Amino acid sequence: MDRRVAVFQSLKIFENRQAVVVGAGVSGLAACRFLLSLGARVRLVDAKADLPQDVLLKVHADPASVGLTLSTGAHTPAQFNDAHLIVLSPGVPVKKLAPVLKDVDPARVVAEMEFASWFLTEPVIAITGTNGKTTTTTLVGHILEHAGLSTFVGGNIGTPLCDYLMGDSQADVLVIEISSFQLQNCRSFKPRVAALLNFSANHLDYHLDMEEYLSAKLQLFARQDHACVAVIPESMREELTARNFTKARIDAFTSEAQFDCPGLPGAHNRENIAAAWRMVRPFGVTEAQARAAIAAFKALPHRIEPVGEAGGVLFVNDSKATTLDSVCAAVKSFERPVRLLLGGVFKGGDVASLLPVLTGRVESIGLFGASREVFEPVLAPHFPVSWDQSLEAAVRRQFALAKPGDVILLSPATASFDAYSGYTARGRDFARVAQAIAAEAGGAK
Repeated sequence: MDRRVAVFQSLKIFENRQAVVVGAGVSGLAACRFLLSLGARVRLVDAKADLPQDVLLKVHADPASVGLTLSTGAHTPAQFNDAHLIVLSPGVPVKKLAPVLKDVDPARVVAEMEFASWFLTEPVIAITGTNGKTTTTTLVGHILEHAGLSTFVGGNIGTPLCDYLMGDSQADVLVIEISSFQLQNCRSFKPRVAALLNFSANHLDYHLDMEEYLSAKLQLFARQDHACVAVIPESMREELTARNFTKARIDAFTSEAQFDCPGLPGAHNRENIAAAWRMVRPFGVTEAQARAAIAAFKALPHRIEPVGEAGGVLFVNDSKATTLDSVCAAVKSFERPVRLLLGGVFKGGDVASLLPVLTGRVESIGLFGASREVFEPVLAPHFPVSWDQSLEAAVRRQFALAKPGDVILLSPATASFDAYSGYTARGRDFARVAQAIAAEAGGAK
């Protein structure tokens, strides 16, 4: 366990102090566990009125004995007014909480990422952006491990920082994926290396507008100093430097083909690889070490992932593509005709921006589930467009149209919550259907 954590625990600075954690997701439960270890009394609050009390058992076997309670339903000032510290889980809509927190000192309200960072002594690489965060974060950890450094890879993926702090091992470098949700209410988080991979319309169902969304992203660089590194796209250098967004040394990247990585096709991944190389250089990684690690890296599940083939038709799962830009990147990854699957909960952006990329590459478009009214009017004048209620029906329709050499690409440009618990469940369902079609086809269409 981190030495600073042990000191805080021994001093019992939080003993008998009331803390409130908002949101009963993975990060919220981790924050509850950590606060309890520091001696605090913890009230977990969640807007879901039907959240069962036994969720507390994921935090402690005997919640009452340690002062752990659960309050559900619409948030009220009474849930927060006695709190010495309020920790927000990622995804908690800060603007919706504002009315009930109007009488609370803003200094008492922090993001889970910010709270955990108070106790870190290890150097941090923190990665944000609209697309490619998870792939790049995982790649950076892979390169560092290949170079002989122990790493913790987590944050917005996998293990929350609060759970890392309660572990027994200490990594040489922490590689953290961090979202705009987590960056709001971060006031002192200072990564040694911070990276913005890209920026485009996303989460406009959460943020007020694009300016608020970008401002949240740039919080990552605000506390950096001249000893730190800010990795940014060369295409955004002029815009960002005009904002005086950081005091760190700026290292800008382009999509140069410096490294070969068969597992990560496409120009967007060349940019991610170029960014990853700039992130690991400050830790003594040589170009030869990076080259060997990158060449061996495999694509992550649900990110341009081949999941089956039938009669010369390739099925590719890109369920993680929840934005229009990520769809463009996926389509451009193929030099084969694409049958594109779109649908789900639309998060914002101009659908017409797809047209220049899809034209000449996409043979047909299969819509499924929600957001038909968003996609069909824009795309139907230019492509054969169909709609099905379920993903399975849409996949089967596209397979019936496909010819040998085609790609059936699930790159939906949306969140999945109209029909699935998350993009991973959507991707697994697509893979299931693809494998069923392959079995039915018996290897021949």
